[in-house]
Amino acid sequence: MACENPFKSILKTLERPGGGEFGTYFSLPALGDSRIDRLPYSIRILLESAIRNCDEFQVKSKDVEKIIDWENTSPRQVEIPFKPARVLLQDFTGVPAVVDLACMRDAMNSLGGDPNKINPLVPVDLVIDHSVQVDVARSENAVQANMELEFHRNKERFGFLKWGSTAFHNMLVVPPGSGIVHQVNLEYLGRVVFNTNGLLYPDSVVGTDSHTTMIDGLGVAGWGVGGIEAEAAMLGQPMSMVLPGVVGFKLTGKLKDGVKATDLVLNVTQMLRKHGVVGKFVEFYGMSELSLADRATIANMSPEYGATMGFFPVDHVTLQYLKLTGRSEETVAMIESYLRANKMFVDYNEPQVERTYSSYLELDLKDVEPCISGPKRPHDRVPLKEMKADWHACLDNRVGFKGFAVPKESQGKVAEFTFNGTPAQLRHGDVVIAAITSCTNTSNPSVMLGAALVARKACELGLEVKPWIKTSLAPGSGVVTKYLQKSGLQTYLNQLGFNIVGYGCTTCIGNSGDIDESVASAITENDLVAAAVLSGNRNFEGRVHPLTRANYLASPPLVVAYALAGTVDIDFETEPIGEGKDGRKVYLRDIWPSNEEVATVVQSNVLPDMFMATYEAITKGNPMWNQLATPSSTLYAWDPTSTYIHDPPYFKSMTMSPPGLHGVKDAYCLLNFGDSITTDHISPAGSIHRDSSAARYLMERGVDRRDFNSYGSRRGNDEIMARGTFANIRLVNKFLKGEVGPKTIHIPSGEKLSVYDVAMRYKSEGHATIILAGAEYGSGSSRDWAAKGPMLLGVKAVIAKSFERIHRSNLVGMGIIPLCFKSGEDAETLGLTGHERYTINLPNSVSEIRPGQDITVETDNGKSFVCTLRFDTEVELAYFDHGGILQYAIRNLIGGRH
Repeated sequence: MACENPFKSILKTLERPGGGEFGTYFSLPALGDSRIDRLPYSIRILLESAIRNCDEFQVKSKDVEKIIDWENTSPRQVEIPFKPARVLLQDFTGVPAVVDLACMRDAMNSLGGDPNKINPLVPVDLVIDHSVQVDVARSENAVQANMELEFHRNKERFGFLKWGSTAFHNMLVVPPGSGIVHQVNLEYLGRVVFNTNGLLYPDSVVGTDSHTTMIDGLGVAGWGVGGIEAEAAMLGQPMSMVLPGVVGFKLTGKLKDGVKATDLVLNVTQMLRKHGVVGKFVEFYGMSELSLADRATIANMSPEYGATMGFFPVDHVTLQYLKLTGRSEETVAMIESYLRANKMFVDYNEPQVERTYSSYLELDLKDVEPCISGPKRPHDRVPLKEMKADWHACLDNRVGFKGFAVPKESQGKVAEFTFNGTPAQLRHGDVVIAAITSCTNTSNPSVMLGAALVARKACELGLEVKPWIKTSLAPGSGVVTKYLQKSGLQTYLNQLGFNIVGYGCTTCIGNSGDIDESVASAITENDLVAAAVLSGNRNFEGRVHPLTRANYLASPPLVVAYALAGTVDIDFETEPIGEGKDGRKVYLRDIWPSNEEVATVVQSNVLPDMFMATYEAITKGNPMWNQLATPSSTLYAWDPTSTYIHDPPYFKSMTMSPPGLHGVKDAYCLLNFGDSITTDHISPAGSIHRDSSAARYLMERGVDRRDFNSYGSRRGNDEIMARGTFANIRLVNKFLKGEVGPKTIHIPSGEKLSVYDVAMRYKSEGHATIILAGAEYGSGSSRDWAAKGPMLLGVKAVIAKSFERIHRSNLVGMGIIPLCFKSGEDAETLGLTGHERYTINLPNSVSEIRPGQDITVETDNGKSFVCTLRFDTEVELAYFDHGGILQYAIRNLIGGRH
């Protein structure tokens, strides 16, 4: 059992500059170990956590030594425990997390334990931001109208979350309409340094959204995990992680005039993708002139470049930002004093001790050119000057990440339609959605005010946006509205149709709402490749909107520019963006603001009192939220008729005895995939298609189609989410020989049915199933339903060329075996069609197995092949042995071990 902390001798007192003390802290310099001076700052945060939490039970002295010796241990992929200071949730992932906690209380109760032990042991912040949809756009009333619809659709979910905020200790719920989780985290929730009962330690956070990494721009170590891992962290379980390598990325110089932070981050993303940073930390340095907002934009995109996090150590820029956002002088003084004392602060006025990194990259900011990214992946960067040529290549290329295979003779097709009584036309590449949205950019005043300056210049010259383009602006927090209004520039955004539609994660998550029926019909009837341009971070197929096959990520000023142009088929250098009121051709350069213009507007309009006023209002809630009535019971009263909140089956047959290891015998292949199957393909968050299994389930329960809402908003109901698993309309399954859609083949009968129906038929016949896949299986958002859903469908194993980090961990957490083909091999090279039956033999005891060992897979046609078992740590093996991470946590809590 746990013992006294063996490092208590290095507990020191931190003096206040003016007398008195801030508190005590575990002093890294007091260890007197010269290796610490060469550690990356990000690794020092892991080290401090291990020292502070060392009890020789969950965290041991030998774990501390592994981290101190990082230079030698990290190449060996050693395992360490990590206890984050807090957990961050948003409502799409937060609802199932709270559902699981409520369900775990029931399980504790039925197993004879104390249900009140199921309680967060660290602070949990839940921001409701993913539920607002862009139903109403281009209207002065859009915010109010969309929020009313949001509450109408989600009243049941919101009431459940409000119950959770009172039923569970240590849980703060930020109500709807407050902002995007990552911007709220950056501006308000981020502590940088905690002071808990007089003990000082660095802020660190894991979040159930992969873009939790945005907080790394503030010098807070944070990254995304699955909801399953987050729940275990809430319950005091240390996170088991492989001690990561750290890529040192030096940023020098200054961005050229007119180049935006989004252009920079798309360059960084492409460079890091090419370098290979999966499972690693990236630590940026040498960038003392880069603004905090620009750092946050780069940190936000960590999932897109594949790193666990992109970390910016705290320096004077961080302290300035903390003051700007309303943190008190006392708090900022404590943060600076603690970090300086513990060698976690970068002072560019002092000589720099050279730190050791696993590998090095460098980028001179002056080399960055304007660009966008797409049409189907965030890391497919296209320099703006090459966009027109790239677009035509995409039309020509065979179907793939950079291809639509539109026949030459059809590429000039013009679709005639009528919009509100006026004749209109659509062509391939025409923009139908233009959205300034998502956490990536909306915390960055320079790009937001830059977009507003583009709008002002365009309006002054008489340019307009075609009325059928769905334009929207979804700020990350109310602060954005305040500075846009103070500057007087919101007027011009409104004039072009970029009215504020709500405060939350809208278009980027698939909550773009419907486009006009006449536009939708023109697209479908003419098989057009319509485009969306958004300032988000995700543009995977089928995510933004079912009818926009081409989706491009761009800076907010470029979103406005493409909306004005009305097409992505344009060379901004040589072709006019439109015609002004005097008949003169207007080019992009005529409306593009200089960096100096933008900086002047930012300087005079972004003020500390805006942040203080905005976040003071958050704590008071809003009338719709405050009127929600919630029960005060410890155990949740499940409503069996609810289509939003449902008691999941995870613990129904659970006993105190772990089920032990289990292999797979004679399993059928449910789906046969190629590369880059994302969590959006596995578990879509957007609209529920009218012909889907989930739609049938809802209609059978009397839910009208207009009240279907989205998969994301119904994540608290396992029945819907199981039916929504592999329901993405852009799913490409090799069994269907080129046909795209959420169907598969029931191999014994040869019938083609929905994935859900085939899975249920296999289950009823008593057959297990597996999935075959290519590289990067499970890339994209850290979506726990992408693991929970397949488990409920009866999937026992996934055999892939490679896995995305969080998703592989989530599969283990739900009791699914992740296996990797050997290097150079895949289903095709091994001659596997997927019509075979698969047997995976695991040893009988957990003591006979080790992370990363070889496992032989046998098929019923006599073929066998060797795979790598991707249980990456001993703790993951223990989770699998217990039937999953949550069962492991419950048994430990009942056994009296936290």
